[in-house]
Amino acid sequence: MAANAAAVTQWLGQQKAETQSLFWVTVTMLAYGLTMAWYRRSRAHPLMLPVVTGTGIVIALLLMTGTPYDRYFTAVHPLVFLIGPATVALAVPLYGQLARLKAIWWPVTVALAAGCITAIGSAVLIAWIFGGSGQTLVSLAPKSATMPIATSLAAHFGGLVPLAAAAVAITGIAGTMLSGPVLRWLLGPLDDTVHGFALGLSAHAIGTARAFQISDTAGAFAAMAMSLNGLATAILISVALSFY
Repeated sequence: MAANAAAVTQWLGQQKAETQSLFWVTVTMLAYGLTMAWYRRSRAHPLMLPVVTGTGIVIALLLMTGTPYDRYFTAVHPLVFLIGPATVALAVPLYGQLARLKAIWWPVTVALAAGCITAIGSAVLIAWIFGGSGQTLVSLAPKSATMPIATSLAAHFGGLVPLAAAAVAITGIAGTMLSGPVLRWLLGPLDDTVHGFALGLSAHAIGTARAFQISDTAGAFAAMAMSLNGLATAILISVALSFY
């Protein structure tokens, strides 16, 4: 009897988890579809980015239902898993820019190194100044990498996966919204290659999605920057933490 009761309890738990997963995946996709329609009607206004407004809707629902973020993150794991294949698929448009990439490989390498070190160093330094624990520093260090890389690094080195995921999302949103105005203020009219590379490097997948709305060239270089920065971030953090 006890064994049967345990089996029933386990089955009910699985059914509940599957129901929650279906509910939150559906909510997330509906929020994205709705906010994408708003974004198009606003003529691509930066403040109406679906990742901003859609995230706001989901956060409001989480607060209204009293659902912890870690439970939501677990429930939408199928969507998180798809980030990996989607990221790999971005190599396709990059292949069309291969000839141009070969001609500018040196400035690209320098920009990648500077951007990666600055992204990691700034996050760690700011968190350290405000008294963040070692666990917090590890969680925030990969904030400019893609979600799968950042969360994997945080989990492997003892960081907080939900915090790492939140940092990645905030970085992507802020980078996408601010990159255009800041770069135009610093550099004037923007070349699509420069704009795309900066978006991918600083704002990972969210910035890359925005770059493809600018042009195929911007999207291709954003995809390259996102991929290379993810790899460089993983290597630098792994090497740095190997000494501790």
